[in-house]
Amino acid sequence: MKRLPPLPALHTFLITAQCCNFTRAAEQLHITQGAVSRQIAGLEEHLGYTLFHRQARGLSLTAEGLEWLPRIQQVFGLIDEAVEQVGAHRETLQLKASTCVMRWLLPRLLQWQRERPDVPVELTTTVQHGLDFHREQFDAAVMYGAPPDSSLASLHLFDEQLTPVCSQPLLDGPVPLHSPSDLDKHLLLHPTRDQRDWKAWLKAADVNLNTLGKGQHFETLDLAMSVASQGTGVAIGDWSLIGDDLSAGRLVMPFDLKVKTGLGYYLVFPQKPGPSPQLRELMEWLVVQAQAR
Repeated sequence: MKRLPPLPALHTFLITAQCCNFTRAAEQLHITQGAVSRQIAGLEEHLGYTLFHRQARGLSLTAEGLEWLPRIQQVFGLIDEAVEQVGAHRETLQLKASTCVMRWLLPRLLQWQRERPDVPVELTTTVQHGLDFHREQFDAAVMYGAPPDSSLASLHLFDEQLTPVCSQPLLDGPVPLHSPSDLDKHLLLHPTRDQRDWKAWLKAADVNLNTLGKGQHFETLDLAMSVASQGTGVAIGDWSLIGDDLSAGRLVMPFDLKVKTGLGYYLVFPQKPGPSPQLRELMEWLVVQAQAR
């Protein structure tokens, strides 16, 4: 019997075939465009024929690709049905998380569900940073702030490290951004209504800006990062949360300075009754993901 193609590559083919674009497929799969291209190329090599025509304006399916698509759709439809039916009796882990950590957490939970569909997770987000396990029915939470006190069990994920970020075109543009003092020539983007993040970083950089109070304020880190990636201005962000954006080139760091605030991100859970084996496995997996940044 011929060795079957790897399941992740088949899923990548399905998503790519549905949108016929490597970039959009990468966004849906939460991996890089290069990873999508390599998985498709590996699948084609395994099969011995091409699945896509690579064209200047995008992709189109070959005759073989057109034959494959409905079959792969049927396969994943059966898998989805099996997961729903077989896993219906399984207990879903209830996880709560601050919205500020979602940029890091959500792609990893999606990866977890792809790897461990037998351990489903239901995620609830909150703008609050506290949690009362006596009143709220959650198995664990990902919280931002100072180290939790001894009333809660906790696992450390990573520390907050502030650094300015912008788009590559803005960094390469006609307005200089070679030193922190050059920030006076650019629009500052604030991820919160106050200016505490910029103030903390500028203090560490020993720079005073005349334009600090004239920037654009946002309600969330995601909004500030999205606007920064479009080349509108320079945002201040948590390096620990935007590693995926930096790796993908959506954002760049104009300066090397990263400022620790003394705050961080923690997995917290009740001391009693301790975590279930499934929850312990998920939390340990998330810690490994955090250490691999």
